[in-house]
Amino acid sequence: MKFKSINSCREAIYQGLQRCRTGTLALFEGINHDTFCRQVHPDFSPIGWHLGHIGYSESLWLLNRCARKPPAFTEYQRLFAADGLPKVERVYLPTLSEICSYLDTVREQVLDYLEVAPLDEQERLWRWLIQHESQHSETVSFVLQLQRWQMPQVGSLVASGLPNQARASYPPLKQSEMIEIPAGEFAMGNESIDALDNERPVHKVYLDTYWIDRYPVTCGQYREFIEAGGYRETWWWSNAGWKWLSENPVNQPLYWAEDSAWDNHPVCGVSWYEAEAYARFVGKRLPTEAEWEKAASWDETALCRRTYSWGEELDAHRCNHDNAAGQTTPVDAYPSGQSAYGLQDTLGNVWEWTSTWFDGYDGFVSYPYAGYSKAYFDGEHRVLRGGSWATRPWALRCSFRNWYHPDVRQILSGFRCAKS
Repeated sequence: MKFKSINSCREAIYQGLQRCRTGTLALFEGINHDTFCRQVHPDFSPIGWHLGHIGYSESLWLLNRCARKPPAFTEYQRLFAADGLPKVERVYLPTLSEICSYLDTVREQVLDYLEVAPLDEQERLWRWLIQHESQHSETVSFVLQLQRWQMPQVGSLVASGLPNQARASYPPLKQSEMIEIPAGEFAMGNESIDALDNERPVHKVYLDTYWIDRYPVTCGQYREFIEAGGYRETWWWSNAGWKWLSENPVNQPLYWAEDSAWDNHPVCGVSWYEAEAYARFVGKRLPTEAEWEKAASWDETALCRRTYSWGEELDAHRCNHDNAAGQTTPVDAYPSGQSAYGLQDTLGNVWEWTSTWFDGYDGFVSYPYAGYSKAYFDGEHRVLRGGSWATRPWALRCSFRNWYHPDVRQILSGFRCAKS
């Protein structure tokens, strides 16, 4: 039985590696060298660097550290290491074909090693690497999105070219319906083989009764904040938020289009400060991450948590993810993806800001290295939940935690509101 189980595990990892890589490479189809090497924002590396870093990380962990092979492609060691070059110096890259050749060479050796790797000891690492590639693939997606939206009049152009489901006609949501989440304990976190270190351990959390929006805040709803002078009136903003706005004068979300085709889509490209200001504007607040996770994952009838809002099997027809639409979709486009409490659009579409600072749960243990999560337990990063339209299947679950500085808008971020 153990032999059969290991073989099944080996096959699952093989399939995951190959499917994930196919999706990653699809993002680079038709990309010219300028786009491949361009740094479009100081906080993010060129998309070509991310592709090389994926190959470097796979080689480092599986070939050098596990299989104990000597490092190959030594010319890439500093270029593609996370702590190698400053982001601004990562623009001097080999060609796409050269980096793809590098990835192919590494992958060939990795698949050879997979045939003999002791997966009873290493399975978690292999699955972590698939998620690592998934996360960098999503970064590539939003950096490309950032480039597209820097073009003039892109909003209307993108809207007119949306897939049918992304531009389907739904009545606009005028008011945010709220759902009551009753007081009580729930199990928070995840200890599956896929769970990252910051999702562990599973622990009980008691929450008082609260209310949370059924849907993420839509562009149509957010427009009311803009038209009411939300970006000009200080009283909606915290001191830190107003300071940010004064130093970064903006008057709308980053991915914004004055086109009614977007009214029922979730607002996308807002900083935590903007989300906080809107919540105050409507007399609400941002949910804590515990409130978000309970509403998205807890089945009160069965007294168990769900991996996905709807159950245990990932279903592409229940949420917008994996670049299927290539854009946001209306917040009520996937009714079969709702949680046990009735929340919709919790997974995929846009990441959702919470009020929680990123930190480890009690009993946290770093994996696979100390700096992966723990370096960001600094009181300067807010937690986001839920995933986006670009999130790959391996990084999509209710317990998954994302984290960014509260001033970041470039990620595919939105939010929903809560009340005590």
